[in-house]
Amino acid sequence: MAENAVPENAVPENAVPENAVPENAVPENAVPAGPAGGRPPKVLPWLVMYTVGRIGILAALVLVLWIAGLDFYGGMLFGLLLSVPVSYLLLRPSRERLTEALAARSVARRAAKEDLRARLGGPKAE
Repeated sequence: MAENAVPENAVPENAVPENAVPENAVPENAVPAGPAGGRPPKVLPWLVMYTVGRIGILAALVLVLWIAGLDFYGGMLFGLLLSVPVSYLLLRPSRERLTEALAARSVARRAAKEDLRARLGGPKAE
């Protein structure tokens, strides 16, 4: 028998067990926390910031188009059309924070609902 022969039932050193959980895995019932760590982030400040940003970008573009010589309806129409991609690019950070806050709020509400059901002893709804 050769010295370097590997037995048939040997497991490679870098093999990962089938039921292994990745180190960065997040449990299903985990509630995303805000920067303070306790509660999920608030939705309203990010919603207000995003809405005001969208309106501000629209107003700035409409003003620029009016100054450029377009009439009222043309400036409003093109300002509205141009504000969509500009807002998409410029307001990405606040949009992502708003999405995170909404997702965290949804997870927290779902967890609270399941906790209430468990405390009341009712069947778990699927």
